Amino acid sequence: MIQAVLLGLIAMLGNAEYLFGTSLLSRPIVMGALTGIIMGDIPTGVMLGATLELAFMGAFSIGASIPPEMISGTVLGTAFAIANGSGAETALTLALPIASLVLVFKNLGMVFILPSFVHKADKYAEEGNLKGVARMHLLGGFFGVNLIIGLIVAISFYCGSPAVEAFLGIIPQWVQRGLELAMGLLPAIGFGLLMQMIMNKEVACFFFLGYMLSVYLNIPVTGIAIFGGIIAIVLTQLRGRNTLAMATEVGVDEDDDF
Repeated sequence: MIQAVLLGLIAMLGNAEYLFGTSLLSRPIVMGALTGIIMGDIPTGVMLGATLELAFMGAFSIGASIPPEMISGTVLGTAFAIANGSGAETALTLALPIASLVLVFKNLGMVFILPSFVHKADKYAEEGNLKGVARMHLLGGFFGVNLIIGLIVAISFYCGSPAVEAFLGIIPQWVQRGLELAMGLLPAIGFGLLMQMIMNKEVACFFFLGYMLSVYLNIPVTGIAIFGGIIAIVLTQLRGRNTLAMATEVGVDEDDDF
């Protein structure tokens, strides 16, 4: 019971990462290590967290895309694997479907619970009550998302892995297949929405450059990101020099007028 409560608190800590800035507490490698501490097996927790980090490496919110709920998947997958004395296979087998399923409950909280706090915050904003707005922000995040994730993790671990596996087995195959397809499509939709917001004539050439480097030269995404960073730095330096040169010319012209 104590371990279940502590694992629920660990999941809530991961969901509350934005209270401390973008600290990346929610990443599997961090959640796996913290789960290992609770389960009394830190090396295995770190190892399983690193393995799940590879599985969830692309799990970032992009545009309107919400990735699978990797915090609950990591905590429960790692905890069950350590408790059963099994390895990364068990962690992966449980983590991925759990993350997809918990995302449904997370979205339900955002749809049915969070809006009431948002509307209350709007009312406080109209009154100029900044403390009320901040309070609704914190309470909405806690009851609308954080508490839900913590309860799911704590109850699931308390019931045990057989109960979780049995519950997942109840879900029809076509529903599981639909969830898998939806999870695969959401990142593409997120990228599309993001491109719709930022794409213009000035940046389109860089998009196609990255595409060509990936398709025709088979350069990994990391390599393309490094090239992109270097190009951005060079262009920023050139733009800074041009701005300085223009400012200098303006200064010279004003001196000539005198």
